[in-house]
Amino acid sequence: MEAQAVAKDWWLYRGAGPGEERRTRLEAGTPPPWRDFTGVPDPAYGPPGCSGEAWERTRRRGEGYVPDEAEKDVVNTALHLRRPLLITGKPGVGKSTLAYSIAADLALGPVLHWPITSRTVLRDGLYLYDAIGRLQEAGLEQVRTPGARLPDAAEPPAAVPSIARYLRLGPLGTALLPQTRPRVLLVDEIDKSDIDLPGDLLTVFEDGGFTIPELARLAKEEPTVAIGTDDDPDAGVAVTQGRVQCRHFPVVILTSNGERDFPPAFLRRCVRLHLDAPGPEKLARIVRGRLGVDITGADAAEYQDLVRSFLERAEDGDLATDQLLNAIQLRLAGAWSAPADRDRFLATVMQHLTGPTA
Repeated sequence: MEAQAVAKDWWLYRGAGPGEERRTRLEAGTPPPWRDFTGVPDPAYGPPGCSGEAWERTRRRGEGYVPDEAEKDVVNTALHLRRPLLITGKPGVGKSTLAYSIAADLALGPVLHWPITSRTVLRDGLYLYDAIGRLQEAGLEQVRTPGARLPDAAEPPAAVPSIARYLRLGPLGTALLPQTRPRVLLVDEIDKSDIDLPGDLLTVFEDGGFTIPELARLAKEEPTVAIGTDDDPDAGVAVTQGRVQCRHFPVVILTSNGERDFPPAFLRRCVRLHLDAPGPEKLARIVRGRLGVDITGADAAEYQDLVRSFLERAEDGDLATDQLLNAIQLRLAGAWSAPADRDRFLATVMQHLTGPTA
Protein backbone atom coordinates (compact mmCIF):
# COMPACT_ATOMS: atom_id res chain seq x y z
CA MET A 1 0.00 0.00 0.00
CA GLU A 2 1.05 3.58 -0.68
CA ALA A 3 2.40 5.24 2.47
CA GLN A 4 0.33 8.03 3.92
CA ALA A 5 2.16 11.36 3.95
CA VAL A 6 2.85 12.94 7.32
CA ALA A 7 1.14 16.32 7.61
CA LYS A 8 3.62 19.13 7.03
CA ASP A 9 3.72 22.09 9.38
CA TRP A 10 2.83 24.59 6.66
CA TRP A 11 -0.16 22.64 5.34
CA LEU A 12 -3.59 24.14 5.89
CA TYR A 13 -5.51 21.68 3.73
CA ARG A 14 -5.12 18.19 5.24
CA GLY A 15 -2.72 19.56 7.82
CA ALA A 16 -2.52 18.58 11.49
CA GLY A 17 -5.29 19.56 13.88
CA PRO A 18 -9.04 20.20 13.56
CA GLY A 19 -10.33 21.86 10.41
CA GLU A 20 -11.62 24.89 12.31
CA GLU A 21 -8.14 25.56 13.73
CA ARG A 22 -6.54 25.31 10.30
CA ARG A 23 -9.22 27.58 8.86
CA THR A 24 -8.36 30.13 11.55
CA ARG A 25 -4.72 29.91 10.50
CA LEU A 26 -5.79 30.55 6.91
CA GLU A 27 -7.84 33.59 7.92
CA ALA A 28 -5.12 34.98 10.18
CA GLY A 29 -2.26 34.30 7.79
CA THR A 30 -0.41 37.15 6.14
CA PRO A 31 -1.10 37.19 2.40
CA PRO A 32 1.40 38.47 -0.15
CA PRO A 33 1.22 42.30 -0.24
CA TRP A 34 -0.25 42.19 -3.73
CA ARG A 35 -3.01 39.81 -2.57
CA ASP A 36 -4.06 41.77 0.53
CA PHE A 37 -7.62 43.09 0.11
CA THR A 38 -9.54 45.60 2.18
CA GLY A 39 -13.25 44.86 1.82
CA VAL A 40 -15.40 45.60 4.87
CA PRO A 41 -17.93 42.88 5.80
CA ASP A 42 -21.59 43.73 6.22
CA PRO A 43 -22.25 42.94 9.92
CA ALA A 44 -25.88 42.15 9.14
CA TYR A 45 -24.98 39.43 6.61
CA GLY A 46 -24.17 35.91 7.67
CA PRO A 47 -22.93 33.53 4.94
CA PRO A 48 -23.97 29.88 5.07
CA GLY A 49 -22.02 27.96 7.68
CA CYS A 50 -21.32 24.31 8.35
CA SER A 51 -24.91 23.21 8.73
CA GLY A 52 -27.95 22.66 6.54
CA GLU A 53 -28.57 20.69 3.36
CA ALA A 54 -26.11 22.59 1.16
CA TRP A 55 -23.30 22.00 3.65
CA GLU A 56 -24.17 18.31 3.97
CA ARG A 57 -23.92 17.91 0.19
CA THR A 58 -20.51 19.55 0.25
CA ARG A 59 -19.32 17.52 3.22
CA ARG A 60 -20.49 14.17 1.85
CA ARG A 61 -18.90 14.77 -1.53
CA GLY A 62 -15.63 16.09 -0.14
CA GLU A 63 -14.89 13.79 2.77
CA GLY A 64 -14.15 10.72 0.65
CA TYR A 65 -11.57 12.41 -1.56
CA VAL A 66 -8.08 10.88 -1.35
CA PRO A 67 -5.34 13.40 -2.27
CA ASP A 68 -1.71 12.47 -2.82
CA GLU A 69 1.09 14.33 -1.09
CA ALA A 70 1.88 16.23 -4.29
CA GLU A 71 -1.75 17.36 -4.56
CA LYS A 72 -1.71 18.60 -0.97
CA ASP A 73 1.48 20.56 -1.63
CA VAL A 74 -0.03 22.32 -4.67
CA VAL A 75 -3.39 23.04 -2.99
CA ASN A 76 -1.66 24.54 0.04
CA THR A 77 0.57 26.61 -2.21
CA ALA A 78 -2.53 28.16 -3.79
CA LEU A 79 -4.06 28.79 -0.35
CA HIS A 80 -0.97 30.59 0.96
CA LEU A 81 -0.56 32.68 -2.21
CA ARG A 82 -4.29 33.50 -2.46
CA ARG A 83 -4.22 32.41 -6.10
CA PRO A 84 -6.76 30.46 -8.19
CA LEU A 85 -5.99 26.76 -8.59
CA LEU A 86 -6.28 25.49 -12.18
CA ILE A 87 -6.79 21.71 -12.18
CA THR A 88 -6.39 19.76 -15.40
CA GLY A 89 -6.95 16.09 -16.12
CA LYS A 90 -9.20 13.67 -17.92
CA PRO A 91 -12.90 13.44 -17.01
CA GLY A 92 -13.61 11.46 -13.87
CA VAL A 93 -10.26 11.84 -12.06
CA GLY A 94 -11.74 13.99 -9.27
CA LYS A 95 -11.04 17.57 -10.35
CA SER A 96 -14.38 18.96 -9.17
CA THR A 97 -14.43 16.77 -6.06
CA LEU A 98 -11.20 18.36 -4.87
CA ALA A 99 -13.05 21.68 -4.44
CA TYR A 100 -15.55 19.99 -2.13
CA SER A 101 -12.71 18.27 -0.27
CA ILE A 102 -11.07 21.64 0.47
CA ALA A 103 -14.35 23.13 1.70
CA ALA A 104 -15.12 20.11 3.89
CA ASP A 105 -11.61 19.80 5.31
CA LEU A 106 -11.32 23.48 6.29
CA ALA A 107 -14.98 23.96 7.29
CA LEU A 108 -15.46 26.76 4.74
CA GLY A 109 -19.18 26.23 4.16
CA PRO A 110 -21.00 25.07 1.01
CA VAL A 111 -19.15 25.23 -2.30
CA LEU A 112 -20.31 27.90 -4.74
CA HIS A 113 -20.63 26.20 -8.14
CA TRP A 114 -20.31 28.05 -11.47
CA PRO A 115 -20.67 25.62 -14.41
CA ILE A 116 -19.21 27.01 -17.64
CA THR A 117 -20.59 26.59 -21.18
CA SER A 118 -19.66 28.10 -24.53
CA ARG A 119 -22.24 30.85 -23.94
CA THR A 120 -21.03 31.86 -20.46
CA VAL A 121 -19.81 35.44 -20.01
CA LEU A 122 -18.16 37.09 -17.02
CA ARG A 123 -21.32 38.88 -15.89
CA ASP A 124 -23.11 35.52 -15.48
CA GLY A 125 -20.78 34.74 -12.61
CA LEU A 126 -20.76 38.21 -11.09
CA TYR A 127 -24.42 39.17 -10.90
CA LEU A 128 -27.85 38.85 -12.50
CA TYR A 129 -30.05 41.85 -13.26
CA ASP A 130 -33.65 41.33 -14.30
CA ALA A 131 -34.13 44.59 -16.20
CA ILE A 132 -37.18 43.28 -18.05
CA GLY A 133 -38.86 42.32 -14.78
CA ARG A 134 -38.23 45.79 -13.40
CA LEU A 135 -39.75 47.42 -16.49
CA GLN A 136 -42.78 45.15 -16.30
CA GLU A 137 -43.26 46.01 -12.63
CA ALA A 138 -43.03 49.71 -13.48
CA GLY A 139 -45.61 49.20 -16.23
CA LEU A 140 -47.98 47.53 -13.78
CA GLU A 141 -47.44 50.39 -11.37
CA GLN A 142 -48.38 52.81 -14.14
CA VAL A 143 -51.65 50.91 -14.63
CA ARG A 144 -52.34 50.85 -10.89
CA THR A 145 -51.33 54.50 -10.46
CA PRO A 146 -52.27 56.68 -13.45
CA GLY A 147 -49.54 59.21 -14.23
CA ALA A 148 -46.68 57.02 -12.96
CA ARG A 149 -43.72 57.01 -15.34
CA LEU A 150 -41.49 54.22 -16.61
CA PRO A 151 -37.95 54.00 -15.15
CA ASP A 152 -35.48 56.61 -16.34
CA ALA A 153 -31.88 57.18 -15.40
CA ALA A 154 -32.68 60.68 -14.10
CA GLU A 155 -35.75 59.62 -12.15
CA PRO A 156 -35.60 59.51 -8.32
CA PRO A 157 -35.44 55.95 -6.98
CA ALA A 158 -38.72 56.39 -5.07
CA ALA A 159 -40.60 56.85 -8.34
CA VAL A 160 -39.75 53.36 -9.65
CA PRO A 161 -39.50 49.87 -8.11
CA SER A 162 -36.33 49.45 -6.06
CA ILE A 163 -33.54 47.94 -8.13
CA ALA A 164 -32.57 45.68 -5.22
CA ARG A 165 -35.49 43.33 -5.97
CA TYR A 166 -34.11 42.63 -9.43
CA LEU A 167 -30.42 42.17 -8.62
CA ARG A 168 -28.74 39.03 -7.34
CA LEU A 169 -25.07 38.14 -7.05
CA GLY A 170 -23.84 35.15 -9.03
CA PRO A 171 -21.49 32.48 -7.66
CA LEU A 172 -18.34 34.50 -8.43
CA GLY A 173 -19.90 37.70 -7.10
CA THR A 174 -20.97 35.93 -3.91
CA ALA A 175 -17.48 34.48 -3.42
CA LEU A 176 -16.01 37.99 -3.67
CA LEU A 177 -18.18 39.45 -0.93
CA PRO A 178 -16.14 40.78 2.01
CA GLN A 179 -16.52 38.04 4.61
CA THR A 180 -14.75 36.89 7.75
CA ARG A 181 -13.75 33.64 6.05
CA PRO A 182 -13.08 32.75 2.41
CA ARG A 183 -15.63 30.80 0.37
CA VAL A 184 -14.78 28.00 -2.04
CA LEU A 185 -15.76 28.73 -5.66
CA LEU A 186 -15.75 25.93 -8.25
CA VAL A 187 -15.50 27.26 -11.82
CA ASP A 188 -16.27 24.01 -13.59
CA GLU A 189 -14.93 23.17 -17.07
CA ILE A 190 -13.54 26.59 -17.93
CA ASP A 191 -12.03 25.09 -21.10
CA LYS A 192 -15.55 25.02 -22.54
CA SER A 193 -15.85 28.81 -22.28
CA ASP A 194 -15.77 31.45 -24.96
CA ILE A 195 -12.21 32.45 -25.84
CA ASP A 196 -12.58 35.79 -23.99
CA LEU A 197 -13.68 34.53 -20.56
CA PRO A 198 -10.24 33.62 -19.11
CA GLY A 199 -8.94 37.07 -20.05
CA ASP A 200 -12.04 38.75 -18.60
CA LEU A 201 -11.45 36.95 -15.30
CA LEU A 202 -7.94 38.36 -14.95
CA THR A 203 -8.99 41.82 -13.76
CA VAL A 204 -11.48 40.40 -11.27
CA PHE A 205 -8.91 37.97 -9.86
CA GLU A 206 -6.28 40.71 -9.61
CA ASP A 207 -8.59 43.32 -8.05
CA GLY A 208 -10.47 40.89 -5.82
CA GLY A 209 -13.66 42.77 -6.64
CA PHE A 210 -15.88 44.34 -9.27
CA THR A 211 -18.41 47.12 -9.82
CA ILE A 212 -22.11 46.68 -10.57
CA PRO A 213 -22.82 49.52 -13.05
CA GLU A 214 -26.55 49.54 -12.36
CA LEU A 215 -25.85 50.34 -8.71
CA ALA A 216 -22.96 52.71 -9.39
CA ARG A 217 -25.29 54.90 -11.47
CA LEU A 218 -27.66 55.22 -8.51
CA ALA A 219 -24.93 55.77 -5.91
CA LYS A 220 -25.75 59.44 -5.26
CA GLU A 221 -29.43 58.80 -4.59
CA GLU A 222 -29.05 55.34 -3.01
CA PRO A 223 -25.44 54.76 -1.89
CA THR A 224 -26.09 51.39 -0.23
CA VAL A 225 -28.38 48.71 -1.64
CA ALA A 226 -29.09 45.29 -0.10
CA ILE A 227 -29.27 42.49 -2.68
CA GLY A 228 -29.48 38.71 -2.79
CA THR A 229 -26.67 36.19 -3.19
CA ASP A 230 -26.18 32.98 -5.12
CA ASP A 231 -26.95 31.08 -1.90
CA ASP A 232 -30.03 33.08 -0.95
CA PRO A 233 -32.00 35.54 -3.13
CA ASP A 234 -33.34 37.14 0.06
CA ALA A 235 -29.98 37.49 1.83
CA GLY A 236 -29.96 41.29 1.61
CA VAL A 237 -26.20 41.85 1.75
CA ALA A 238 -25.23 45.53 1.60
CA VAL A 239 -23.37 46.78 -1.49
CA THR A 240 -22.06 50.36 -1.21
CA GLN A 241 -21.36 52.61 -4.20
CA GLY A 242 -22.01 49.63 -6.43
CA ARG A 243 -18.68 48.03 -5.43
CA VAL A 244 -18.12 44.45 -4.24
CA GLN A 245 -14.63 44.06 -2.76
CA CYS A 246 -13.40 40.93 -1.04
CA ARG A 247 -11.62 40.81 2.31
CA HIS A 248 -10.27 37.26 1.97
CA PHE A 249 -9.65 36.14 -1.61
CA PRO A 250 -11.89 33.12 -2.18
CA VAL A 251 -10.53 29.63 -2.73
CA VAL A 252 -11.06 29.50 -6.50
CA ILE A 253 -10.87 26.10 -8.19
CA LEU A 254 -10.94 26.10 -12.00
CA THR A 255 -11.24 22.73 -13.74
CA SER A 256 -10.28 21.89 -17.30
CA ASN A 257 -10.49 18.68 -19.31
CA GLY A 258 -7.71 19.95 -21.56
CA GLU A 259 -9.94 20.82 -24.51
CA ARG A 260 -8.13 24.13 -25.11
CA ASP A 261 -5.06 26.14 -24.18
CA PHE A 262 -5.13 29.27 -22.02
CA PRO A 263 -3.26 32.54 -22.58
CA PRO A 264 0.05 32.91 -20.70
CA ALA A 265 -1.25 35.92 -18.74
CA PHE A 266 -4.04 33.74 -17.33
CA LEU A 267 -1.76 30.81 -16.54
CA ARG A 268 0.72 33.11 -14.80
CA ARG A 269 -1.93 34.11 -12.27
CA CYS A 270 -2.93 30.55 -11.43
CA VAL A 271 -1.32 27.74 -9.49
CA ARG A 272 -1.57 24.66 -11.68
CA LEU A 273 -2.24 21.04 -10.75
CA HIS A 274 -2.56 18.10 -13.14
CA LEU A 275 -4.40 15.01 -11.89
CA ASP A 276 -3.46 11.68 -13.45
CA ALA A 277 -5.72 8.65 -13.42
CA PRO A 278 -5.28 6.81 -10.09
CA GLY A 279 -3.26 3.61 -9.92
CA PRO A 280 -4.21 0.44 -8.00
CA GLU A 281 -2.95 1.64 -4.61
CA LYS A 282 -4.80 4.94 -4.78
CA LEU A 283 -7.94 3.21 -6.08
CA ALA A 284 -7.87 0.95 -3.01
CA ARG A 285 -7.65 4.04 -0.78
CA ILE A 286 -10.52 5.70 -2.66
CA VAL A 287 -12.72 2.61 -2.28
CA ARG A 288 -11.94 2.45 1.43
CA GLY A 289 -12.63 6.17 1.87
CA ARG A 290 -15.84 6.22 -0.17
CA LEU A 291 -17.40 2.84 0.57
CA GLY A 292 -15.64 1.76 3.76
CA VAL A 293 -14.43 -1.45 2.07
CA ASP A 294 -10.87 -2.74 2.41
CA ILE A 295 -10.12 -4.44 -0.90
CA THR A 296 -6.50 -5.32 -0.06
CA GLY A 297 -7.15 -8.38 2.09
CA ALA A 298 -7.07 -12.04 1.08
CA ASP A 299 -10.86 -12.24 1.35
CA ALA A 300 -11.40 -9.40 -1.13
CA ALA A 301 -10.35 -11.18 -4.32
CA GLU A 302 -13.62 -10.31 -6.07
CA TYR A 303 -13.05 -6.59 -5.58
CA GLN A 304 -9.39 -6.85 -6.55
CA ASP A 305 -10.54 -8.46 -9.79
CA LEU A 306 -12.84 -5.49 -10.40
CA VAL A 307 -9.92 -3.10 -9.93
CA ARG A 308 -7.79 -5.09 -12.39
CA SER A 309 -10.64 -5.11 -14.90
CA PHE A 310 -11.10 -1.36 -14.45
CA LEU A 311 -7.42 -0.67 -15.12
CA GLU A 312 -7.34 -2.99 -18.13
CA ARG A 313 -10.42 -1.42 -19.68
CA ALA A 314 -8.97 2.06 -19.03
CA GLU A 315 -6.14 1.23 -21.46
CA ASP A 316 -8.65 1.25 -24.34
CA GLY A 317 -10.48 4.46 -23.38
CA ASP A 318 -11.05 6.82 -20.47
CA LEU A 319 -13.00 5.64 -17.44
CA ALA A 320 -14.10 7.61 -14.37
CA THR A 321 -13.23 6.47 -10.87
CA ASP A 322 -16.89 6.55 -9.86
CA GLN A 323 -17.53 3.78 -12.41
CA LEU A 324 -15.38 1.47 -10.30
CA LEU A 325 -17.19 2.63 -7.18
CA ASN A 326 -20.51 1.86 -8.88
CA ALA A 327 -19.31 -1.63 -9.76
CA ILE A 328 -18.22 -2.39 -6.20
CA GLN A 329 -21.42 -0.92 -4.78
CA LEU A 330 -23.46 -3.21 -7.03
CA ARG A 331 -21.48 -6.24 -5.90
CA LEU A 332 -21.96 -5.23 -2.26
CA ALA A 333 -25.71 -5.23 -2.95
CA GLY A 334 -25.50 -8.70 -4.49
CA ALA A 335 -26.24 -7.50 -8.03
CA TRP A 336 -24.62 -8.99 -11.13
CA SER A 337 -23.11 -11.78 -9.05
CA ALA A 338 -23.56 -14.65 -11.56
CA PRO A 339 -20.21 -15.55 -13.20
CA ALA A 340 -21.90 -15.75 -16.60
CA ASP A 341 -22.88 -12.08 -16.32
CA ARG A 342 -19.33 -10.78 -15.79
CA ASP A 343 -18.71 -9.44 -19.30
CA ARG A 344 -22.12 -7.76 -19.56
CA PHE A 345 -21.69 -6.35 -16.06
CA LEU A 346 -18.36 -4.75 -16.93
CA ALA A 347 -19.68 -3.41 -20.24
CA THR A 348 -22.65 -1.87 -18.43
CA VAL A 349 -20.94 -0.14 -15.52
CA MET A 350 -17.52 0.51 -17.07
CA GLN A 351 -18.50 1.93 -20.43
CA HIS A 352 -15.71 3.98 -21.97
CA LEU A 353 -16.01 7.77 -21.94
CA THR A 354 -13.65 8.16 -24.89
CA GLY A 355 -12.22 5.88 -27.54
CA PRO A 356 -13.73 3.69 -30.26
CA THR A 357 -16.17 1.93 -27.91
CA ALA A 358 -17.49 5.07 -26.16
